[in-house]
Order: sequence, then C-alpha cells, then structure tokens
Amino acid sequence: MDKKLKFAVLGGGSWATAIVKMLTENLSEVGWYMRSVYALEHLKRQQHNPNYLSSVEFKMDQLKLTNDINEAVLYADYLIFAIPSAFLNAELEKLTTSLENKVVFSAIKGIVPETGLIVGEHFHDIYSIPFNNIGVITGPCHAEEVALERLSYLTIASNDEAKAKIMAEKLNSEYIKCKVSDDIIGTEYAAVLKNIYAVAAGIAHGLGYGDNFQSVLMSNAIREMKRFIKKIHKMKRNINDSAYLGDLLVTGYSIFSRNRMFGNMIGKGYTVKSAQMEMSMIAEGYYAAKTAYQLDANKKTRTPIIDAVHDILYENKNPKKVFKKLTDKLD
Repeated sequence: MDKKLKFAVLGGGSWATAIVKMLTENLSEVGWYMRSVYALEHLKRQQHNPNYLSSVEFKMDQLKLTNDINEAVLYADYLIFAIPSAFLNAELEKLTTSLENKVVFSAIKGIVPETGLIVGEHFHDIYSIPFNNIGVITGPCHAEEVALERLSYLTIASNDEAKAKIMAEKLNSEYIKCKVSDDIIGTEYAAVLKNIYAVAAGIAHGLGYGDNFQSVLMSNAIREMKRFIKKIHKMKRNINDSAYLGDLLVTGYSIFSRNRMFGNMIGKGYTVKSAQMEMSMIAEGYYAAKTAYQLDANKKTRTPIIDAVHDILYENKNPKKVFKKLTDKLD
C-alpha cells in the first residue's frame, strides 16, 4: 500500500540535495521544491544542483521539480522539510493549500526564530498537525559524505513507528543505514544542541586550544545535552546512541561542519556578521544558541557551554576571556 505514497523534499541546500539523492535510490519519482528559479533551470539543463553537492548527477525523469511550494505540498503524501530554520516561517507563509493529512518530516536541525520552537513543535502548534503525522530525520550524517556515497547512518524518529519505518525504507541504500526511534522531541533537540556545541568546538580551535581540550569539551557537551533534553522531555533514552552522541561528534569534529567552521572564524577574530557573510551556508548553531539560552533561563539547567556561546555571539563578549572562564567550569 505504501508503494503508492509520494514523497517531496522542500529546500535547495546541500542536505535537501542529499536527501533527494537518497530517495532516488528507491523511488521512480521524487518531488523537489526549490525557491530559486535559476537553480531549477540549471538542474534541468545540467542535471545537478549548481550551488550544493554539484558532483551529484540526477536523472531528470525521476524528479518532479517546482518553485511553487503549494505544488509540492499538493503532489506528495510525505513532505520532508530541509529549509534552514531561519527561513522556514517565511516559506510556510506562502502556503495556500492545506497540510491536513500530510506526513511531515523535519530534516532541519534548528529552532524556528519566530516561535522559539523546534520544527516538529512548530508544525504541531501553528499548523495543528498531530504528532503522529510528524517525524524527524537526524544524523550522524553529513551531506558531503552522502554525495560521495560513503557509509552513513540516519535516525528516523516518529511517534508512529509505521511511518518512521516507511521513511527509513525509502532512505535506506547500500551506503545509508537507518534506525527508527520514538524519541521525536529528544532527537530533534539533540540535532539543535549539537550545532551549538560544534560552534563552541570551532571557537576553541580558532583560539588555539588543542585536541586534549576538545575531547573534554565534547565530553562535557554530551552531559550538558542530556541535562537539557531531560528537562525538556523526560523519557527513557540512551544519550550515547548515534542520534545524540554520534551526531554531536561528527558535527563537532568534521571538516564538513559549517557550525564548526563558523565558530572557528569567531575564534580567529571575525565578527559574527563578517563570519556569516564569509560563509555560503547557514550555521544553524548561531540561531539555536539564542533560543536554547532563553529556554535554559526558564528551566534553570546547568549549561555553561551554551551560555558561553551565547555570550560570545549575542553579548559581544571576548571569546578568549569567555573560554578562559569556561575551562574552569568543565571537568
């Protein structure tokens, strides 16, 4: 029965491109919404995304391309959103068609700035989508390695196990292995928080801290993540699973990590604005740091790493001085 289901990816960045690649391994047709008309026209002519993962070639008869978000929503039963969280609200405001009865999966690792909600909660609270029709796609997985077809792992989370398994089946391939989870809130918050910790890792590197400190930073980060998520959504989970610890490690250490890159520039003396202008991709950790800090202020959880990143990015505090104080709070 699920073989007739239609899937669409919404977004034009590297992670959206990687997800489309994964889906085309198993589906004869995949819907793909991109805002950029230029990117769509280039894709039709040259068979690849001009801006992201340009080494990945697509067969045009497998893609149903559109720059109309409503057309994509009408086309598909399963919608995978891979639009940066900073732009999600503006894109959703273009909707004139209903999301009712649609299954929505978030591949967005950020918090919606306008509401301060993770993406799943945003769809539930603002668009009244039941949690059983909401899912999350998390790593540890970098789009660049998907493009190279290097073995990668995904965690597919949903309250409805059947829907998670359907999504996992469509993403599985020789180089993608999927695991399902029922921790939809925890995995999504973990995907948000690890970007903040990756910014911290980048700042540390930019300041000249070595591998020994980085290992302590990551060790403290996973414990901080556990405390934070437990306050937000208490349930039985193993924080050492790949969706939490694995995703944190790859984002904190990988050369492909845009959040680490962003933090590294801050540590080397770039202003926030100049670092953002220098990068061609969005560093979700920048937006997440503010909202996570505000949430923590209400929850009163001990989060020295989040606090440090927030103070550097939003209070214009000196990274060197902030990290000197942070080193005394880690163990």
